[in-house]
Amino acid sequence: MTMLDLRTLRIRSGEQVEQQRAVELEPYDLGGQRYEPRPADPEADLTVTRTTDGLVLELDLETRLAGPCFRCLTGTEIALRVRGREYQAARGAEEDEELRTPYVEDDKLDVSRWARDAVALALPEKILCREDCAGLCAVCGRDLNAEPHTHEETAADPRWGALAELRDRL
Repeated sequence: MTMLDLRTLRIRSGEQVEQQRAVELEPYDLGGQRYEPRPADPEADLTVTRTTDGLVLELDLETRLAGPCFRCLTGTEIALRVRGREYQAARGAEEDEELRTPYVEDDKLDVSRWARDAVALALPEKILCREDCAGLCAVCGRDLNAEPHTHEETAADPRWGALAELRDRL
């Protein structure tokens, strides 16, 4: 877990500190599949700016996630650029939850948790090997990207006959 002790930063109002840190990222489990960050500890640029009322925290991170394609299950890797900004109010104004970041506790910034959440928010709806991925055949399970094919239409299950009749009447 990558932490940044904010008490060690000696900055006054209007000043800022920039640091580059390796951030430990845990794997993601999405739809029952595991996606591994590559590298497991990517470099992140952190900027902490002191304001008169608190701290502005900024994160800039580039990483890649490797795992199966949502449609065809072949291995794929996507690149992500993540930028995040959080605000932490100075003591005294901390009662208002909107003025506090959930990633700071006891003046320690949990960079790993923040980066993990930021990467999760930056993920596309579907992780695909390519935009036009055809997926797997619903009948035989073969990869349609490697061997495009169709199957002869099979006869309908007779148990659904009553519903088919009803559909035809409507």
